[in-house]
Amino acid sequence: MTALKNYLARFLIRLRMKNFPVVSISVPADFYKITGVLICLPPGQRELTMIKNLLPQLQHLFSGLQLTLLASPESSIFSIFPRRGLNILAPSKSHHNWAGLPKSAWLETLKKEKFEMILDFNLTPNYFVQGILLNFPSAIRVGIANQLGHPFYNLEVKTRYYRDEKNIYKSLIETLDRLFHPQNTADETANN
Repeated sequence: MTALKNYLARFLIRLRMKNFPVVSISVPADFYKITGVLICLPPGQRELTMIKNLLPQLQHLFSGLQLTLLASPESSIFSIFPRRGLNILAPSKSHHNWAGLPKSAWLETLKKEKFEMILDFNLTPNYFVQGILLNFPSAIRVGIANQLGHPFYNLEVKTRYYRDEKNIYKSLIETLDRLFHPQNTADETANN
């Protein structure tokens, strides 16, 4: 049954990819237009714990912006992340179809939030997140290089770490910080 669900999900994703428009981005100019960021979290407890420890860096990186965390469907995110002070979306079974892709009604609700950036922390393909990425063509979609690539991401961050998840996440955040705050990077280079 799982093989059939995966086959159907891959088939539906491929269909959506055919009609996906190519939208160019300008770095860092488009970063200054961002008001809302959606962070797609991985399903594993270990990975969620690592990201929770990096949450202060994420909040600093996206300070002044609406930051929303998206849990994987039916994950136990609230056992790790605090309920107060964070905007967390925790999809349930009613938010995805049989194949694991997000339902159209839920995607329309998500689109009303007007996320200009989607940051994918999944290190393995996640059909639910892929369905979301393909429904935000004008957003800056950021992910780890060599995972999904185009058309899912229009900005891929390559890291020298291969299997060290914590350092992969740190590297992603540090690279985005350099892109968001290029003047701080120039100041640090001048001081050294």
